[in-house]
Amino acid sequence: MDGLIQLWASTGLSNFQSGQVVMMMVGFGLLYLAIKKEFEPLLLLPIGFGAVLSNIPVAGIAEEGGLLSYLYLGIKSGIFPLLIFMGVGAMTDFGPMLANPKTLLLGAAAQFGIFGTLFGALALNLLPGIHFTFKDAAAIAIIGGADGPTSIYVASKLAPELLGAIAVAAYSYMALVPLIQPPIMRALTTEDERLIEMAQLRHVSRLEKIIFPGILLLLTAMLLPSAAPLIGMFCLGNLVRECGVVERLSKTAQNELINVVTIFLGLSVGSKLSADQFLRPETLGILGLGAVAFSFGTASGVLMAKLMNVISPLNKINPLIGAAGVSAVPMSARVANKVGQESNPHNFLLMHAMGPNVAGVIGSAVAAGVLLALVQ
Repeated sequence: MDGLIQLWASTGLSNFQSGQVVMMMVGFGLLYLAIKKEFEPLLLLPIGFGAVLSNIPVAGIAEEGGLLSYLYLGIKSGIFPLLIFMGVGAMTDFGPMLANPKTLLLGAAAQFGIFGTLFGALALNLLPGIHFTFKDAAAIAIIGGADGPTSIYVASKLAPELLGAIAVAAYSYMALVPLIQPPIMRALTTEDERLIEMAQLRHVSRLEKIIFPGILLLLTAMLLPSAAPLIGMFCLGNLVRECGVVERLSKTAQNELINVVTIFLGLSVGSKLSADQFLRPETLGILGLGAVAFSFGTASGVLMAKLMNVISPLNKINPLIGAAGVSAVPMSARVANKVGQESNPHNFLLMHAMGPNVAGVIGSAVAAGVLLALVQ
């Protein structure tokens, strides 16, 4: 009889708590979005599966000494997000941005979503049951940059207890970019503005593409060293791509390496979706701020483009490409192109939108460096 009691006590059925059941359902919900709806499946699938694993009672998969606890060291140390940034750099073409340098301003403008979210997070402290420190608010704010690896990197440094909610918000809203951005873009632009056709971009030489990562890294080292880890790995990946002498390394960074790290990073984030860390009022606040952040970043980019057209009316840009300043590469650039073609089927904005899109990646890393420098 004692043996049967002991056996029952070791089963999951006897140890399940209501919070664990809820979080396992959240995990299955993320799996559904990844598989059925194809919302950021490369991240939401391992995150969702990690959430299910980490909430299995008795198994101890996410507890100290468990598999997920060891994988989480890659996030805690910053290794996984930085390796992903290197892979993103290897897949990035700076050509459209270098061909039209003023698109840097659109990428910078879209980062207002980050600082707007910072104040929004602090304002939520007025609600009962919610308390965000300045570090918490800074970590949450990076969601506004629509940059998952940067969000995870900053959260791991400033607010590791909020990592799960921040990561889920960042990647969930990145997946919803095709739904969130178009209404905002249409509301802030006129039909005539959406019809603006832009001149073909000039050819960017290989030498320019090789030199640019070095210049970017030197500027970061001199002006904002706290952003050097992110910018440095991004520049390394891009140099590997553009130099043309290490094709094997370039292919590895773009494929095998980033794929392996993505699996590990997703599982590690999922390990933080435990009931005690996720089922709190703060989580709802973070999810709500994510929607506001993306909307604010999109609007800022479009409005900056409209302002640039007022200042320089002879060389107008289509304001739709300003929405691509959020660094959801290349999804937001594709959305800008799609909305533009709704008004003019012969207007191809994709390559033009890639300029602010790439600039947004740099902008989010710079904004992260600013916040880290202010807080740490």
